[in-house]
Amino acid sequence: MNFTVEERGNPNTLSYRLFFKNAEGNYISPFHDIPMCADEAQNIFNVVIEVPRWTNAKMEIATKDLLNPIKQDVKKGKLRYVANIFPHKGYIWNYGAIPQTWEDPAHKDKDTDCCGDNDPIDVCEIGSKVCSRGEVIRVKVLGVLAMIDEGETDWKVIVINVDDPEASEFNNISDVRRLKPGYLEATVDWFRRYKVPDGKPENRFAFDGEFKDKDFAISVIKSTHNFWKALISQRAIAGELNCKNTSVSVGDSPFCCSADEAKAAVGETCPCGKGDSIPSTVDKWFYK
Repeated sequence: MNFTVEERGNPNTLSYRLFFKNAEGNYISPFHDIPMCADEAQNIFNVVIEVPRWTNAKMEIATKDLLNPIKQDVKKGKLRYVANIFPHKGYIWNYGAIPQTWEDPAHKDKDTDCCGDNDPIDVCEIGSKVCSRGEVIRVKVLGVLAMIDEGETDWKVIVINVDDPEASEFNNISDVRRLKPGYLEATVDWFRRYKVPDGKPENRFAFDGEFKDKDFAISVIKSTHNFWKALISQRAIAGELNCKNTSVSVGDSPFCCSADEAKAAVGETCPCGKGDSIPSTVDKWFYK
């Protein structure tokens, strides 16, 4: 399946949005309308890239907005950037999410003893290519890290792009440990410390920070897909989440969004214009 993106608003400002289109050119939701699996039989999953490797802007699927475009997270009215915590520069992988998944905030996970974080499940893609924001890639799942972020379960799935030149060599988390020594340790270190410059405590992990293998990771993904199915069929409480979609809900569902409605919603946003420069403070290094 082919997907394209359309920029709206001004880059590096509060107005910036990245909307998604399907192969027919119709606007869609990357949260709900892109299938979870690219090849279910082979356990190949789709991933929406939110943050390219080495960048700092905390971009994410806007789960509360109509059509769920990618936009930059905001804290106290200002755009949010992750700090450079030595020796890490920005995000150290291509970072994104698996569509049609949801970590249910009403479900307490038996392994973490914490409820979900109310977002699609997060992904760290470790291939050699630096992906583009909004790119939809097909990935092999290798393992998963169980992070506990401010008391919420926040799974981090480790994957590799199936089109990566080295993809054939990676089939489980042990291959990452063997072929990319230090990468998994750096990943735990990054997630443990990335909020410390904001004055927050270090994050914790279930399983003493050990990565679980491919099979465990796939079972976690599939459980979050089941939570999403409950969400989209109104068997779970959506709260502030925007579940409007163009391909999943039909008939009299309040979540059904027509092509005309979607086009009108995008048309109400500002056309893409000149962006602001990234603040120089983003280049600062932290050594905590």
